[in-house]
Amino acid sequence: MYEVFVRGKRGLNHVHVGSLHAADDTMALTHARDLYTRRNEGVSIWVVRSEHIAASTRDEKDPFFAPSADKVYRHPTFYDIPDDVPHI
Repeated sequence: MYEVFVRGKRGLNHVHVGSLHAADDTMALTHARDLYTRRNEGVSIWVVRSEHIAASTRDEKDPFFAPSADKVYRHPTFYDIPDDVPHI
């Protein structure tokens, strides 16, 4: 099982688009290209074995992310972002 990430345009981030089954990395890239970029949706593809991804769980949401709430200085809420600044 592989997780697939596609970057739509240069300068943007890769975004998770789905999962697929494949025998090896090469086959995973080929299948990901065929499944997720059929209409020229991407300029780059990453495939990662699902077993190599570490993720938090829903049960951990409150205790895991709570410490960041007390550091308001880390959030860009104190100034206005100009409208002509892309991708923020």
